Amino acid sequence: MAVMDLVGQRPLVIFSKSNCCICYSITQLFHGFGANPAIYELDQLQNGKQLERELVGLGGQPSVPAVFIGGKLVGGSNEIMSLQVRGELKSELLRAKAIHLWN
Repeated sequence: MAVMDLVGQRPLVIFSKSNCCICYSITQLFHGFGANPAIYELDQLQNGKQLERELVGLGGQPSVPAVFIGGKLVGGSNEIMSLQVRGELKSELLRAKAIHLWN
């Protein structure tokens, strides 16, 4: 399955690697909002290398974490943390229906 096929299945998708501490931290940030992201660990998937090449082609540099909110590539840890610092991350998650208002 291709990256965009996977992204289209859930409002919040994270492409990660199981040994990446930044990926873990970003995932925990989303859990703190009450989100339940689809997480694809590229180093544990049979087609992980192919997915990683696709992510780089989409502009993911480095390739993980690659976060999609509402089907759109938001970026990696820098972009996510910038949204958080500006107070915009929660509204992005709400808009994508990745979390609910009462979270």
